[in-house]
Amino acid sequence: MTVKIIAQIAGDGIGPEVIRQGRKAADAATAKTGTDLEWRTFPWGASHYLSTGEVLPDDAVDRLSECDSIYLGAIGDPKVKPGILERGILLTLRFGFDMYVNLRPARAFPKVPVPIAGADGHSIDMLVVRENTEDLYMGLGATGDGSIDEAIEAERGLYDLTGSVKLETGHRMAMQMGIATEPAIRRITATACRFARGRGDDSILLATKANAMPQLYGFWEEIAADEAKAQGIPMETMNVDAMCYHAVRSPWDFGTVLCPNLFGDIVSDLFAGITGGLGVAAGGNLGDGLGMFEPIHGSAPDIAGTDRANPLAAILSAGLMLDSLGEHRAAKTIDRAVETFLSENDGDDLPREMGGQVGTEAVGDRVAEIIERIGEETP
Repeated sequence: MTVKIIAQIAGDGIGPEVIRQGRKAADAATAKTGTDLEWRTFPWGASHYLSTGEVLPDDAVDRLSECDSIYLGAIGDPKVKPGILERGILLTLRFGFDMYVNLRPARAFPKVPVPIAGADGHSIDMLVVRENTEDLYMGLGATGDGSIDEAIEAERGLYDLTGSVKLETGHRMAMQMGIATEPAIRRITATACRFARGRGDDSILLATKANAMPQLYGFWEEIAADEAKAQGIPMETMNVDAMCYHAVRSPWDFGTVLCPNLFGDIVSDLFAGITGGLGVAAGGNLGDGLGMFEPIHGSAPDIAGTDRANPLAAILSAGLMLDSLGEHRAAKTIDRAVETFLSENDGDDLPREMGGQVGTEAVGDRVAEIIERIGEETP
C-alpha cells in the first residue's frame, strides 16, 4: 500500500470545521485505490499565536518537508492584526517551498445559481493560473516621513534579491515594489500551457496592464508570449480591467487565464463570484515539490461553530491535492461526488449558504457516502 503523508493545518474560524469534511472525503476517495493517507496535525494559526506569541516555529519548514502535501483550512482572526498570520504562515510557506503556482479553478456546478444573465445553456469552466512568488506581493515596501532609505532583500527559489531604495519627496510616503524575472514568468507560462493542454483549451489568455505599467507588465507580455510560442500554445492578452468587464458579461468565453500575482488574486475571486461563490471555490499552491491546498474563502469567524459553513470548497481542494499527488482516480471521484450531491438535491437539502438547511457536518457525510457509492465506477 502506498502511504502519503499530509500535513493538516486546520487554521482559524471555520477552518477546522471544513477541513474535517475535506479530510473525510479524501479518506473515502483513497480507500479503494491502494493509498493510505497519514495525517499529521499542526496547530498553527490565531489560537497558537495568541497563546504562545509564535507564528511558526523555527523548524516548521523542516517538519513540513517530511510530508507529501499540506492541507490548510483558513488563516485569519480579528483578534490578530491583519498581515501577521497571512504573511507569517501563508507567504512563508509559499516562498519557503517555492510554490510558484496558485491554481484556482472556477466552474458552474449543478443547482448553484450563476448571477449572470443568459448563462443557461452555456458551460462555464475557467482556470486561473496565478504566478505566486513575485509581482507586488514580493513583500518589499516601506513608509517614510519625507524620505525612504530601505535595504531590499528577498529569497526565492530561483534567486536571492538584494539592493536598496532611496527616495526623497518631503512628504509622508509609501513604496511597494513589484518585481518580475524572466525565469519566473517562463515557468508559470509553461505551467499554464500544460494545464490548458490538459483541459483541451486551444490557447491561454494573459491578464495584463502594460498600457499603464509598461516596464513590469510589458516585460511580462514579452516573456510570456515567447514561452507560450515555445510550448506550442497560442497566447492572447487582455487588460485586466477589460477582463473583469467581459467576464461578468460572458464568462463562458474564458478558459485558461494566466495572471501575474496581484491580478490573479483579484480575478480569481471575481470568477468565484460568477460561478456561485466562495463556497465552491477550491485553491492550490504548487511548485516542483511540496504543495499546499486550501479553499479560497477566509476563516469567516462570524459563523464559526454555527454549522453554517459550506465545506464543498474544502472538499474540492482536497481533490486538487490528491490530483497533484498522482491520485487522479480519487480526485475525479471527489469531483464527481460533489457534482452528484448538488445534482441530486435542491431546496432544503442544499448547504445553508445555498439557501438549504444542511449543515457543515451533514454535507461532508453525504458527499463521503456518494464517494463510497461511485468510487468503483470512476475510471
